[in-house]
Amino acid sequence: MSVRLRNVLLLTLTQATSSTSVTLIAAVGSLAGYALASNKALATLPSTTSVIGTALSTIPASLLMKRVGRRAGFVLGALSAAAGGLVSVAALAGGRFWLLTAGAPLLGVSVAFAQQYRFAAAETSLPEFRSRAISFVLLGGLAAAFIGPMLARGTVQLFDTTYLGSYLCVPVLGLLTSALLVGLRMPPPAESAVRTGGPVRPITQIVRQPIFIVAVLAQMMGQGVMNLLMTGTPLAMMAHHHTFADTAFVIQWHVVGMFLPGFFSGTLVQRWGERTVIALGIALNLLAVVAAALDVGVPNFLLAMTLNGIGWNFMFVAGSTLVTKAYAPAERSRTQAANDFMVFGTAALTSLSSGQLLHHKGWQVVLVTAVVMLLAALVGSLWRASHAASPAGDSGVAAAD
Repeated sequence: MSVRLRNVLLLTLTQATSSTSVTLIAAVGSLAGYALASNKALATLPSTTSVIGTALSTIPASLLMKRVGRRAGFVLGALSAAAGGLVSVAALAGGRFWLLTAGAPLLGVSVAFAQQYRFAAAETSLPEFRSRAISFVLLGGLAAAFIGPMLARGTVQLFDTTYLGSYLCVPVLGLLTSALLVGLRMPPPAESAVRTGGPVRPITQIVRQPIFIVAVLAQMMGQGVMNLLMTGTPLAMMAHHHTFADTAFVIQWHVVGMFLPGFFSGTLVQRWGERTVIALGIALNLLAVVAAALDVGVPNFLLAMTLNGIGWNFMFVAGSTLVTKAYAPAERSRTQAANDFMVFGTAALTSLSSGQLLHHKGWQVVLVTAVVMLLAALVGSLWRASHAASPAGDSGVAAAD
C-alpha cells in the first residue's frame, strides 16, 4: 500500500473516532447544559464555548503543525479531547454547570486540530485526487453517525447521573484517536512545502482574493447554519415533547447526511466545479429550512436535519477544495488558519445565538436566521471574477507535489 493511500485511510479512521465524540456531544451536550443550568437560556453555552475553543485554536493549531508536523499536532488535539472529556465527567458528577462550560473549550481545541485532517488529505494526495481525498476523509464521519447516537442512547442512563456515561466515552475515543495517529507518515513533499522559501504575500492580500472569499463564505455559512440548527434541534424537540430516543435518531441521520455524500461529493466537485456544488448545497439547506418550518413533528425534524447535513457536506467539501487554490506552498499554514478561524468563529456565534434565539424568540426565528445566512452564501457563490485564480497556479498544494 502506498504511503499516500495509507495516510488517507488513517485520516479517515481518525475522522471517524473524533467525529464520534462530536456526534455524541451533539446529541447530549445541549440537554446536559439544560439539566445543569439555572438559567435555561444558557443551556447551549457549553456547546458555544466548545466552538469558541475551536475558533480560537485554529490559528495556533495550524502554526504549531507548521513547526512540529501534522502527526504531532493531531496527537495533541486528540489528547485535548480526552482531557476535555474528563473535565466534563467531573462537572456532571458534581452537578457544576460552569465546570461543564469550562471543560468544553478543550473539546473545541481537539476539533480545531481534527478539522485539518481534510487539508492533510489534500497534501498527501496527488493534485487530481485532492477533492476526492477530502471527501473520502470526511466520509469517516459516517461511522460516527451510527456509533455516536448509539453510544448516547446506550450510556445516557448508565449511571444515576444522566449523561455521565455518555461523556465518559469521550476520553476513551480521544486515546483511541491518538493511537491511530501514531502511524501517520506524511510524504516529504507535503511536509517540506511548509518550510520552503519563496514569495509570501501578506495574509491581507490572500484573504482579499475573490477565490478565497467565495471559498470561505461557503464554509462559514454552511458550518454556521449547520451549527445553528444542530445545536437548537435537541432543545426544540424537547420543547415539543419528543423523546430523547427520537432526538438521537434525528441527530444520527443528520450526521449520516453530513458524511454519506463523501462517497460522491468529491467527484461532483471534479465534474461540475466548486461553485456549482456550493450552490447545490445552499439549495438543499433551504429545502431543509422549509421542511422544518412546515411542522414540528419528528418526520419534519428528521427530513430537515438530513437535508441540512447533505447541504453542509456539499458546501464544506467544495469550499475546502476551492480554498486550496488560493495560496502558494509557503502561504499554506497562514491561509488555512485564517480560513478555519473565520469558519469556526461563525460557528461559535451561531451556536450561542441558537440557544438565545430559541429561548427568547422561538424555533421559527432560528429558521429565518438560517435563511438569511444561506442567501449571503448564495450571493458569494454567484460572484464571478475573472482574476479569481491564484498566482500559485492550479493550487499551492499542487505546486508542493
